[in-house]
Amino acid sequence: MKIDLTETTSSKINQALVAARRAIGTPAIGMVLTLVIVTDEENAYDALKSAGDASREHPSRIIAVIKRAARSPRSRRDARLDAEVRVGSDAGTGETVVLRLHGELANHAQSVVLPLLLPDAPVVVWWPQDAPEQPSKDPLGALAQRRITDAYSAEHPGDELAMRGRSYAPGDTDLSWTRITPWRSMLAAALDQQHVEVVAATVEGESENPSCELLAMWLADRLKVPVERTLSGGPGLTAVRMETKNGVIVLDRPDGSLATLSMQNQPDRAVALKRRDTAELLAEELRRLDPDNTYEATVKFGVEKLGGPERPKAAEPKSDGPKSAEPAPAPAKKAPAKKAAAK
Repeated sequence: MKIDLTETTSSKINQALVAARRAIGTPAIGMVLTLVIVTDEENAYDALKSAGDASREHPSRIIAVIKRAARSPRSRRDARLDAEVRVGSDAGTGETVVLRLHGELANHAQSVVLPLLLPDAPVVVWWPQDAPEQPSKDPLGALAQRRITDAYSAEHPGDELAMRGRSYAPGDTDLSWTRITPWRSMLAAALDQQHVEVVAATVEGESENPSCELLAMWLADRLKVPVERTLSGGPGLTAVRMETKNGVIVLDRPDGSLATLSMQNQPDRAVALKRRDTAELLAEELRRLDPDNTYEATVKFGVEKLGGPERPKAAEPKSDGPKSAEPAPAPAKKAPAKKAAAK
């Protein structure tokens, strides 16, 4: 069931939700959380589909916040709220509210979302792309117990990870971290079987893939060994090699689906490591609402501490006007010969 509301208010949206539930014969609210999606028109369909699939495991009220760009100064002054209410088969196992904020109202999305939150239920905010620099300080992020970003959607994922480490607050997480959960579980299980000391490690994957960087940072932080980051053609993360005193432990996944685990004095084992879609990743993150201390330690470790090839950096911002000529710095004075020899 779908209800379109033009130039509406939060109060009218709540009334429409109650009327829609009664119309389909389910007046009770059986949802466990509120999931707020901050996106744009281009990515709204995919984000809502993934959230709807995840709601089959976590029944929730899904609120999509779409900020509509104004085309003229007059439209920027006009504040208008349009909404679409979906209940029943059109909204998975919960309820979906699509909010389109026009004009000045787009800068005050929290005032529209707040009356629509489920009472006494956790709030999760998800930015599929274009996440704020400090999610916990964002007006919508401040309403949530859990804040989900995705560094993979950024133009420069390495810079995005560094920013996530600087701005981390309890409750922050990233889908690039969720993608490597099966890899971390398999590598930890392999070390439990071997009981050997790891002296070095290598993580291989495609360029500009933040999941590869996070896995390398996790190994370096937990094992306290040098980790080298190497590049491959993908897809995604392709291999991890851990050097031990008894041989090499290798987890190799060349096709993005089936991996092979190789260890000293043991036969090779086939391991299912299929690349998961966004709905599965989102469902995993919604299972826990407490701070992820392991993610915190990993993202704060620092991409620059990894060995390997130079990674592309963000372009320097261009100046609006011509730069004034600056005098070249004076050459450094050489130390006297005696002092240099003493050093």
